[in-house]
Parts: sequence; structure tokens; C-alpha cells
Amino acid sequence: MEKITIKKLIEFRNKSDRSKITFANNLKTDKKQTEEVSGGDYWISCLSAIRNAYKYDNIELLDEKINLLNEKIKLYELKKTKDQFQRNIDLINNFKDFDLQHLKPNTDLKFLKQPKNIAIIEIKGLPIESKPCHIFSFSENKSEEIGGIWFIAQKKGFKKSELAMFTDILFRYLKKNYSKEFYVNPDYCIAVDLYNGQDVNYSEIQNGKIPILIEATIEDLKKLDKY
Repeated sequence: MEKITIKKLIEFRNKSDRSKITFANNLKTDKKQTEEVSGGDYWISCLSAIRNAYKYDNIELLDEKINLLNEKIKLYELKKTKDQFQRNIDLINNFKDFDLQHLKPNTDLKFLKQPKNIAIIEIKGLPIESKPCHIFSFSENKSEEIGGIWFIAQKKGFKKSELAMFTDILFRYLKKNYSKEFYVNPDYCIAVDLYNGQDVNYSEIQNGKIPILIEATIEDLKKLDKY
């Protein structure tokens, strides 16, 4: 079976019972799945700017991208393309209201590479993809720790419980691949919904403030006897 993204699991959750059967069957046979959880190429402009602003702690990079996109809007005649650039601008502007320090530890970060061959986490027999924007290590109180952040851009965004599914798989990804070397800090396993301007860290899940939905969703998927 092909890898399953968190976005696909959320889409499945929101289907009617009848539509879930068709959706699950299509999911099983879909060999393409090229669209990223973050929304694929449609949101690449805002995501690249936000990733860089976060990594280099430089908000000015956001204004540079906005200026570039505004110039592109002038050059293109197709309304669909203009709208895409404008929506990317809108999400970049939304991100300006985020406190970057809230989204990262107050210490030096080392950003790590993310090998493609460790991106799949098997849960209840299904291959779920974890593809965060950044993974970083840091030292805090003589402890070698690791965290990650996942910026998600999608029209209408997500409910907080759905956003937590990204946080959940991110934490599992770090636990599986890095826990022998680092303490996985739940406060800095964060998913950010750029459309709605909200974020969820794994501590909120551990504390029971937000429900865990991945297992229940996968169980529903498997009950259809398509897997």
C-alpha cells in the first residue's frame, strides 16, 4: 500500500459513511499521492518563506516574499494564478502575528536533515507519512533534546483536534528515529495551522486537553474490510 498522509486521514474522517467506503477504496489503489499534507505546490510560496523566517529567525524574509508575490500578480493575467499568489500573501501576513519565540526554545538550534527513508510510521499496520518542515536539536539544562515544527497551509484550515493529528505523528516520528540520542521535548513538537492562526504542541495532547484521533481513524478505515 502507498503511504497515507495525515491530510488523507482527516479527509476520511469528514466523509459520510457511504462516501468513506469509496474514499477508502480509492486511497488503497491511489499510486500518485503527490500532494503534500501542506497543500502541495499551491502553497509553496508562503511555506518556503515561513520555513526560512523560522529557521533564520528573520521576519524580514516574509516581507521580501510578499513584495516578490505582488510583482508576480502584476505580471500574470490569469485570475486563478493571481488568486493563488494573493492567498499565499494572506497566509504570510497571518504568520506575522505569530510569536516566533513561542514556537521554538530560547537557545541555539541545530536543524537536522530529514532522510526520506525514515518518514513512514507504521500504525496498526498502515504506513502513515510524517513530513514536518523542520527538525532541530538543542541543549537545555544539560539535556540533549529534539523537537520539530510543521507548518500547514490549507484553505479553511483545520479544527484543533485535526491539527493535533499532525502533532501526534510528528512526536511519534521523533520518538521512533531520534529518542536514543535525544529527549523528545513535547513542548516543541508543534503543528501550526497558518490559515486559522492556531498551533498545537504535544504537551497539550499528553495533558488530555486535545483527543488522540489517529488510532480511532485508522480503526474506522480498517473496519471497511478494504485493507
